[in-house]
Amino acid sequence: MYDLNDIVEMKKPHACQTNRWQIIRMGADIKIKCEKCGHIVMMPRREFTKKLKKVLEKAEKE
Repeated sequence: MYDLNDIVEMKKPHACQTNRWQIIRMGADIKIKCEKCGHIVMMPRREFTKKLKKVLEKAEKE
């Protein structure tokens, strides 16, 4: 579904008017970073799953 370093779109845009977030940490909590302004938000996985709209870009596997 989603993985580390994926670019995702949330249901509501950020205050800086962009809706592209990069997943930078995964675990019980998920940390996402705004692509435009660099703001970092951490939320529980359950809340993230509810607020997620879609995955825009999958991270490249090495």
